[in-house]
Amino acid sequence: MRFRLAKTTKKNFRLRMTPEYIVPNCFRGHQELIALQSTRKGGASNGVYSSLNLGSNTGDRRDLVYENTRRLCVAAGINPGQLVSSDQVHGTEILYAEKPGRYHGYDSLVTDKNNLFLCIFTADCYPVLIYDPRHNASGAIHAGWKGSAGQIVSKTIATMVVRFSSIPAECLAFIGTGISANAYEVDKEVAKEFPPDTSKRCTYSPDEEKYLLDLGLVNYRQLLSSGITASNIERSPFCSYGDKDLFFSYRRDQGKTGRMVSLIGVGQR
Repeated sequence: MRFRLAKTTKKNFRLRMTPEYIVPNCFRGHQELIALQSTRKGGASNGVYSSLNLGSNTGDRRDLVYENTRRLCVAAGINPGQLVSSDQVHGTEILYAEKPGRYHGYDSLVTDKNNLFLCIFTADCYPVLIYDPRHNASGAIHAGWKGSAGQIVSKTIATMVVRFSSIPAECLAFIGTGISANAYEVDKEVAKEFPPDTSKRCTYSPDEEKYLLDLGLVNYRQLLSSGITASNIERSPFCSYGDKDLFFSYRRDQGKTGRMVSLIGVGQR
């Protein structure tokens, strides 16, 4: 099963309104699937959290976060009681979700149950969504630099192969919006965790070795090395740091900011 995707650009990206969220083109044609990445628009929060903050671990009012979650779920046609999420810890633990709820310590979620919607929260880290249409199995991954260095994408796909009998070449994958390479400055020790061609030395910091890391490329390569074909992978053209009108960015906003959610799941067939 192969899917040929047009080149993804900001112009051909589908954006649903009020609340505004991104619908990945790679999942179109699968009416059973709901998959999206939220933006910061269309919510009730104010100030640095304006407006669609979905992160409960921020300094925002909890009632506003709940209202934002409700609004997004209504727009997407799902029930907030069907969500699965975790207090993410930048690790590589994977949860097989069988019922909704908030868990702790998992940065990757997988399921083959209908009406469960896996949620990953980000504000610069990369969300990666995976769908296996043969087995109606989904995966949602929180890939910051630590998780990416620990091969969290590869480990998630391996888990789907074992648990669901997924065939990677049949799976579809979306690498959502994160911080782009030209904005993601890291020190030498972090850069050394990745292949040399995924980062470049900053020329503007002569006194300290700094590098610009392409974390999106790192995760794209993990998808490829796991067997998902290039034609089945879509990458967001946006940057959480640069596209400030659309996205929260932990680095740009110096930690005082909201969170986007990326979610995926199969509805009732």
